Amino acid sequence: MNRRQFLKTTTAALAVTGAGSWRGAHAQDAPIKIGLLAPLTGVVASGGKEMVEGVQFYLEQVNSQIAGRKVELVIEDDASNPDTALQKARRLVEQSNCHMLIGDLLANTGLAVANYVKGTGTPYFIPIIAADDLTQRARIRNVIRVAGYTASEFTHPLGDWALKQGYKRIATISQDYTFGHEQCGGLAQVLTEGGGEIVQQFWHPLNTADFSPYLGQLADLKVDAIFAMETGADSTRLIQQYASFGLKKTPLLMAMNGTDQSVIRTLGEECEGIISPAHFAEGSDNPVTAKFVKDYEAKYGKIPSLYGFSMYSGMMWIDAAVKKIGGKVEDRDAFIDSVLTTELVDSPLGKTVKFDAYGNPIYDVYIRKVVKRADGKFWNVPIQTYPNVSQFWKYDPETYLKQPPYSRTFQGIKKA
Repeated sequence: MNRRQFLKTTTAALAVTGAGSWRGAHAQDAPIKIGLLAPLTGVVASGGKEMVEGVQFYLEQVNSQIAGRKVELVIEDDASNPDTALQKARRLVEQSNCHMLIGDLLANTGLAVANYVKGTGTPYFIPIIAADDLTQRARIRNVIRVAGYTASEFTHPLGDWALKQGYKRIATISQDYTFGHEQCGGLAQVLTEGGGEIVQQFWHPLNTADFSPYLGQLADLKVDAIFAMETGADSTRLIQQYASFGLKKTPLLMAMNGTDQSVIRTLGEECEGIISPAHFAEGSDNPVTAKFVKDYEAKYGKIPSLYGFSMYSGMMWIDAAVKKIGGKVEDRDAFIDSVLTTELVDSPLGKTVKFDAYGNPIYDVYIRKVVKRADGKFWNVPIQTYPNVSQFWKYDPETYLKQPPYSRTFQGIKKA
């Protein structure tokens, strides 16, 4: 190689190296773009609004910066509709060039987006979507439950707790869709394997206005307790009608969404004493949790719901993971690996929270009781803690995954 050829080759190499360095630096100067999907219209719009509040509240506290990079939040309304959610997810990824997606509330919208990102590889974080199989039989590696949970994860320990209270004969009532089937199944399997009995199960459509036909039948059963899986307005109506029917003498156990702040902040004495399991208890005296609740209430004038809390905690988890890779969210594999290996310490979720091998968090689960605060507001206070609860409870994961997913026809009930 003569001198002219050497100089030409060296100059070209330097140019390429320089361009690469410039592009890397430029990427680090650009904002991290987060696409937030929430139902801002439709049947669960109030929850969607609180989802947005939770994300915005966290970003305000970190001055909209993560790992030294500005964060740009792009919000889209999924309208509680899977087709709309898919359309908006495409817009966020393909037009707005978001580095990641977070959100959705209803399982059908979350599943639509999950199927889409399975093809794009976009990291998709689901603090609220609880369909069991998204971190079980149909796991997608880039769909991760930061601050999330499976539907049956918390009702497994509730079944154990019920047995220890002597509640061996239980009837269930639930909205008739997958979220309800899975929560009832978690309770039913543990209860019946421990010697208890599911006396009868009632399934009703969403947006049931009159529960009296079900409550009349429940009143005639000889049971130790009743378990109800309700969300939104159905939960409000069931709790009110349960009390007016004179059923409060029978202990009422509910899924955590049944006594969420989005429900009980509109209720009075009729909600007092209801038991539910969850990874978050807004009435906890844990200093980190208490500060979060106090700050949120000062900002928004209300005690945080599951929706605001989950999105806030999900953003905290993402922040911790992004810092570990120096803000380089463009490297999707490294980013996903970082999220999955991040342990969240001293957060509103608890002292230390980490993922299992399937991308679902392991939590300390609280058995909670609705009690009245000194100011007359109601909130959930922990009365017992189950440490390190996996989505598989105490079962071997491989064995557990061989059984069918919980459904209306499979509740995991062990026959006596």
